[in-house]
Amino acid sequence: MDTKAKNILTEITRLTNEIENKYPEIIKYLDETRATLPQGDLHNAEMDVTSLENYRNGLEEMIKKYEKEH
Repeated sequence: MDTKAKNILTEITRLTNEIENKYPEIIKYLDETRATLPQGDLHNAEMDVTSLENYRNGLEEMIKKYEKEH
């Protein structure tokens, strides 16, 4: 896995933890957005950086939208 993919996965983990800790009421929407992540062992999975970026951006937008509405 390349460095860019690892950095994006780190950001995704941070955002997911933020949602779980600060906004537990929107956790149910995470399952809908996880379809873009590779399944199985991440070391053997091909990392589509664009999909990871889209997933990260979706998490960021989810947080921004929730904060704006509440």
